[in-house]
Amino acid sequence: MGRGTAREAAAEAIVAAVAESGLELERPRENSFLVTLPGRAKLKTLVWFEVGPHSLTLTSFFCRRPDENHAAFYLWLMRQNADMYGMAFVADEVGDVYLRGRLPLEGITPEEVDRLLGCVVTYSDENFNGALERGFASAIRKEWHWRAERGHDMRNLKAFSHLIDSGDGR
Repeated sequence: MGRGTAREAAAEAIVAAVAESGLELERPRENSFLVTLPGRAKLKTLVWFEVGPHSLTLTSFFCRRPDENHAAFYLWLMRQNADMYGMAFVADEVGDVYLRGRLPLEGITPEEVDRLLGCVVTYSDENFNGALERGFASAIRKEWHWRAERGHDMRNLKAFSHLIDSGDGR
């Protein structure tokens, strides 16, 4: 299979998988695709596919650089990588975290794209709250107390109620 053919087939596989799933797709330029995935813990996840001459690159922003507990935060994410398919958690030069994968074009089918999208949403949802607990616990506590003092909605913080020490008055 020639390079152009493999590249075209991979692009067609992305379009077919996204159409089959009924997801939102943007094509900002040739061989680039932006897919929007709905989630639970992380309400919306964007996945960027770039079809290169030899491989398909997948990139999805996970969360910004942690405020605290940096070593434990990154170590925990690296341990998650051990059981992941087709991608891993990586950090950029400022410490922001992404899911990133690179696969050979010859293996890109609509079924494989669907599997990759499923993995991204699963890894994002299953690890998001754990990452926030490890890297942003102080900010979560501060936000919790600020909202509680003002009677604001606490629904999206309920998953973190175990981080709140009600006895210390903070």
